[in-house]
Amino acid sequence: MILDNRGLEPPQPMMRTLEALEKMDSNGILTIFNDRRPMFLYEQLDELGFQHRTEPQHDGSFKIEIFR
Repeated sequence: MILDNRGLEPPQPMMRTLEALEKMDSNGILTIFNDRRPMFLYEQLDELGFQHRTEPQHDGSFKIEIFR
């Protein structure tokens, strides 16, 4: 599943991401694109037992892959 959060003001990117994670399969991967590094989201993901990988993009945004 891919979720593009670019252009949204906080807390919308985090709220949309957490809602998408509720619908995701246990073996799924959620890929999100954010304008900024989602520091507060990382804390939530750790508490919920998710792992994540962050990759800066050429346009200054961030690609984050979230998985179990």
